[in-house]
Amino acid sequence: MGKRNEEVHFDQDALLDQALDALDEKRDSTRERALSVIIGAFSSKMQHQFVDKKFATLLHQCLALIKKGSKKASAKEIALTSHAIGLLSLTVGCSDNAREIFEESVRPLDEFLTSKSDLTKIPSLLECLAIITFVGGNGLEETERSMDILWRVIHPRLGSNVVAVKPSAPLITAVVSAWSFLVSTMSDLKLNSKNWQNLLDKEDRPVRIAAGEALVVIFEIGITEKFSADSKGASDMTQEEINRQESYTHLQGLKAKVINQVKNLSVEAGGKGSAKKDLNNQRNLFRDIVDFFEYGYSPEISMKIGGDSLQTSSWSQMIQLNFLKHFLGGGFVKHMQENEFLQEVFNFTPKRRYLNNNEHRMSSGEKRMFKSPNSVQNKARTQLLNKQRLLSEGRNLGHYAANMVDD
Repeated sequence: MGKRNEEVHFDQDALLDQALDALDEKRDSTRERALSVIIGAFSSKMQHQFVDKKFATLLHQCLALIKKGSKKASAKEIALTSHAIGLLSLTVGCSDNAREIFEESVRPLDEFLTSKSDLTKIPSLLECLAIITFVGGNGLEETERSMDILWRVIHPRLGSNVVAVKPSAPLITAVVSAWSFLVSTMSDLKLNSKNWQNLLDKEDRPVRIAAGEALVVIFEIGITEKFSADSKGASDMTQEEINRQESYTHLQGLKAKVINQVKNLSVEAGGKGSAKKDLNNQRNLFRDIVDFFEYGYSPEISMKIGGDSLQTSSWSQMIQLNFLKHFLGGGFVKHMQENEFLQEVFNFTPKRRYLNNNEHRMSSGEKRMFKSPNSVQNKARTQLLNKQRLLSEGRNLGHYAANMVDD
């Protein structure tokens, strides 16, 4: 049995090596097939051994395709390349390699998105930027930079050589979804409300749903920050905490403006939009948002992963879970069972590890780095736990959230 496993492992490594070599081929269809092989392999298994040997080659081959892709590559090739970079980032987890992916990829992604040479190529690039920032971004400034890049896709800085083009509904939805995913990782309220109220009025239901998710995450962050600041006396507050209080006051005004829209969208009978599934999704989402606004309730999700249960109890976690589930597709369950980075993000520990003797396990050095108080993921985990603690303080916070509008 052991020999058979070694043969399968060798065959897959050989196939990945061939696919990597094929990324240099001139024929588009050859490169697309090679990228599909790489994506399939990284989705179905944690490819640590291959990454240990070929990380730099794979990353730079993919980046080369992105850099030349604004004019030459097909939308399919750009989508596959973007997905491969995102999968590579999720595979390496919180590490120096993730930092390298982020640092090397942000500029070419920004340049490609700014060029808008082909709008059909953009949605996959948005997802890629969100994923590599989620894994490899370090701190508020880098996250905000990526969020700004995302937002400029639908609200470009107009100049002499920039022509304003009305973005399509699917493009707005993709931008807002990726933006919300990154907002969900933040614990600071230095946020701009943008044009959320206008987005709730859009004809397209997926846009309204994405805007609703963005709004509720912003309010969740605002409540957490305000609740934390209220535990201190005014004389003990830092300037940063005072700024957060002011941002919270701004959110109060925004909430007063959107509360009726949110209630109307939770009971909409039809008319705007068309798909019945979208209508049901919209109603369910906005009913949950009304519950959050009025009673402080956050949606709780319990999902079976193999024989284990993955649970979330905040809007931020729900947004992250849905975004990663969509990105990983059929590879989601496998990654939750074997990807230690994602297990840390969702505080999920499978009772049984689906690992064989050849599978990668973190070295003691990697574990020290991953668990270090200064590691990016540990900081994110600490922020998430603090947020969860504040959001689960029972009736006090529920009453506090429900009375935001009356303050």
